[in-house]
Amino acid sequence: MKDKEKIALFIDADNAPAAKIDVILSELAKYGVVNIRKAYGNWKSPNIKSWEDVLHEYAIQPIQQFDLTKGKNATDIALVIDAMDVLYTKDVDIICLVSSDCDFTPLVTRALADGKFLIGFGERKAPSAFVNSCSRFLYLDGYVQEDEDLPKPVKNIKSDTKLINLLRQAIEAVEEDDGWAMLGPVGKHISNQTSFDQRNYGYKKLSELFAAIDLFESKVTHGSVIWIRDIKRAKLQTKRLSS
Repeated sequence: MKDKEKIALFIDADNAPAAKIDVILSELAKYGVVNIRKAYGNWKSPNIKSWEDVLHEYAIQPIQQFDLTKGKNATDIALVIDAMDVLYTKDVDIICLVSSDCDFTPLVTRALADGKFLIGFGERKAPSAFVNSCSRFLYLDGYVQEDEDLPKPVKNIKSDTKLINLLRQAIEAVEEDDGWAMLGPVGKHISNQTSFDQRNYGYKKLSELFAAIDLFESKVTHGSVIWIRDIKRAKLQTKRLSS
């Protein structure tokens, strides 16, 4: 992405941890400048007092939504309306949604259709449809910053069939004749098709995730160029060539 992308940040204060706002803004700073910062909720409710405490410090505009009907959440509707308004009237490149258990999938798909990059933040209880539809999604519980120690990696990562297939398909898409694929293009291929981020699995770098799975092998050339190969696929290719 070009430098200083314009970012619009929309926070569902009812369903997101205020303690992670510095993490959210730090991550977004890697992409550009957060020009629009809005948080939605019933600010008379004690449940979002933690958000109220950080609004001024981080220049976030609070948007009041009263609980007009018990059991109904007006916050979601107000957030979606404002986000659509920004899509049509403001010059923004990236939309960021912060929510843990509300499904904003239709909004995400509409923003993507408009050519926007969509970043989501939430906890692991966030609906999978919302998580998977984002350009990138980061779980706030277990998030790793560059200067932090690694959290405990996800257990039984090898048994995550969806993840393994994603990694294998990415390697196959960019591999050379000998089955080796440069890590950079592998990562780019993955980011083009899913909201995947290795930090959600407890690894700061994609290379560390591959190294933790014994289904893959790696090598380094020219001092810093990392290559990845699918061991099973490499064996099949070798067998084919020798027969």
